Amino acid sequence: MKLNASLTPQKLQKKITRVFELAGQKIRALDAAWDPAKGTPVFTWKGKYTSRGWTEWTQGFQFGLAFLHFDGTGDEEMLARGRAKTVRHMASHVSHVGVHDHGFNNISTYGNLRRLILEGRIDRDQRELDYAELALKASGAVQAARFVPTAASQPWSPDGRGGGVPPSGYIYSFNGPQSLFSDTIRSLRSLMVAHQLGHVLMAEGDKPVNLLHRAIIHAATTARYNVFFGAGRDVYDVRGRVAHESIFNRNDGQFRCTSSQQGYSPFTTWTRGAAWIICGYAEQLEFLDTVAGTDLDPVGGRRAVTDLFLATARAASDYYIDGYSARDGIPYWDSMALNSHRLGDVTKKDADPFNPWEPVDSSAAAIAAQGFIRLGNYLAAKGEKAAGTRYLQAGLTIADTLFDEPYLSMDRKHQGILLHSVYHRPNGWDYVPRGRKVPCGEACMWGDYHAVELALLIQRMAAGQYYTFF
Repeated sequence: MKLNASLTPQKLQKKITRVFELAGQKIRALDAAWDPAKGTPVFTWKGKYTSRGWTEWTQGFQFGLAFLHFDGTGDEEMLARGRAKTVRHMASHVSHVGVHDHGFNNISTYGNLRRLILEGRIDRDQRELDYAELALKASGAVQAARFVPTAASQPWSPDGRGGGVPPSGYIYSFNGPQSLFSDTIRSLRSLMVAHQLGHVLMAEGDKPVNLLHRAIIHAATTARYNVFFGAGRDVYDVRGRVAHESIFNRNDGQFRCTSSQQGYSPFTTWTRGAAWIICGYAEQLEFLDTVAGTDLDPVGGRRAVTDLFLATARAASDYYIDGYSARDGIPYWDSMALNSHRLGDVTKKDADPFNPWEPVDSSAAAIAAQGFIRLGNYLAAKGEKAAGTRYLQAGLTIADTLFDEPYLSMDRKHQGILLHSVYHRPNGWDYVPRGRKVPCGEACMWGDYHAVELALLIQRMAAGQYYTFF
């Protein structure tokens, strides 16, 4: 990626204003057209949102968009829309025991509502705050209960110098107890907020389970098995490579192999999975700064936990920037899919969403950009100015690309906000326009949400403020 060192949050404000204007149009158009009986809108097909009955993981993004739009514009109608839709549709997601997606659904709705109250952006109604916090407490505990142990019990760190955090368990994906997804790192927000609210998971025999510790153990296990550090783990071990999924033998908890549900292979990087890693660990680093050191002692101590999270975030970030991103910051859907070699050296030119060989994934870019900005700010605050600037400029460079054509959807008839995303390339779920060979020109609910969330983060920074999930 070629970083644009001249960009600042202030210089992007004109583009961000346009993002919010378009987002308002798209949110209203989708709500007016969508029949809730069809399920949850997931991605567009010929410009119209459609559902995909795999798992209901995008409804929080649909209604959370209204809260983000209100936050960025002050549009009271959007606030009312977010409140009403959350009350009407989100309760089942709080108690959903079958998914790893609580952070996506419930932090985006109940979490945004609570945040707006606590920030003073809306009037404080104690009953509304209590209702949102009860939902968040329950969501965090339900998510934490979806947990299985591994056979690993000794502390581990990427540098192999001893110490670290035991990779001793994980929140398993909807595929089943054998499956650890990289995506879930951002769902840890549900556990962190519930812990912040003083909640615990009550297990068998009335044994309390610390939600903070469970989240950290999951993050350590994800780092150990889903992220590579160039340490010779296998013959394809490239620092920063991310596996979408890790598989464990549930008879004894032993790690067996990497896998990929939505990427090209276990030995390449599905770039949206890597984006979840980049964003998730950067957010967790910010949250850890609010936690007392004594609370981290049972899982290895503050230094062990933060060093692990930081090493993981930096490895995945560096590989994105230097390894597979196009020059303008947009990645293709996988770092080395079947026809990637036909594209030439993608790092030397801007991404081409209309190429005939492999699709780009703008949603991965939007997710990663937020992670880069958070990681950059975190490092700068810790005294690593040069590294912090590098990641910050990477995030701003991506935003500068995404918040313009051909990625920002200017067509009022198209229901999406951010174009050229990919949902499930191996399954062939994405729309391929007539006359083309690969998907392009379509949007997805998580891409739209993260594009607007990225715009809000940069808008806040331009005003000397900040935005976090907690």
